Amino acid sequence: MLTTYIKFSAMIMAAALIVGCQTTKPMNYASKKITGLKTPESVVQAKDGRIFISEINEFGKDGDGQIRVVNNDGSVAVFASGLDDPKGLVIIGDYLYVADKTKVLKITPNGQVSVFVPATAFPNVPYFLNDLESDLQGNLYVSDSGDLFNTGKGAAIYKVAPSGEVKLLIKDTQDARVKAPNGLLADDTGNHLIYVDFTSGVLYSLNTLTGALSDLAEGFGGGDGVVHHSSGVMYVSDWKNGKVFSVNMMGDVTLVRSGYQAAADIAITKDEQYLLVPDMKAGELDFIPLSSSRN
Repeated sequence: MLTTYIKFSAMIMAAALIVGCQTTKPMNYASKKITGLKTPESVVQAKDGRIFISEINEFGKDGDGQIRVVNNDGSVAVFASGLDDPKGLVIIGDYLYVADKTKVLKITPNGQVSVFVPATAFPNVPYFLNDLESDLQGNLYVSDSGDLFNTGKGAAIYKVAPSGEVKLLIKDTQDARVKAPNGLLADDTGNHLIYVDFTSGVLYSLNTLTGALSDLAEGFGGGDGVVHHSSGVMYVSDWKNGKVFSVNMMGDVTLVRSGYQAAADIAITKDEQYLLVPDMKAGELDFIPLSSSRN
């Protein structure tokens, strides 16, 4: 377990150094909190400093979801609307990708929405597409948390090529530990994928070439988001218990902050100074300074 994490961290840090060379406007979120959001689920920062937030609004109601943007001057505006239940976000080049219910959307820089991967492109009928991640080759990874509210079946993780072709990486019928995969984190090669399971609260490492699954850490309740700092520390959010944890390279788990109503899919700012935490039930986006939280 420890060897897997150290190797993974080394590959992630190499990619982080490349990203760190990109310049963004200096931003100070020391006392900032974005309020009045409509069921915020995921967040991502673009290289120009803007922050995008997915808002589900009412679960199960098609067409009322949207993407909000926080501009560099602090103003907040609707970037794209008419979505269903938008969740995981990732940026590749100039485009924003969104996991929206049973499909993956692609949004242009001016907010035009199109379907990049329809439900019919998946080898299994999607139930609950949740998080998105990308690697340096432009591949997407998407988690399907399965039929969470009924049978608990249908959980899977997929890889999506830049062409839109979908490949199954692992599903619940292959390994009983795959219960409700949520937050994803890929290394720079795409050969290893860390994910946290919403049902079990366990953090896993998946070898995407062999399908081998390894336990890394546990105790994350309703595990939701996973991000990695270039120092080697990972951060994991617990939606059910409203907490955020850090996991160091030795596998030690430490509580960073509690008190959220529902800590959803987290992100790190480009300068790595703040952790972005959407509090879904509170309708807020919080900023955790990282200078004092790394261990």
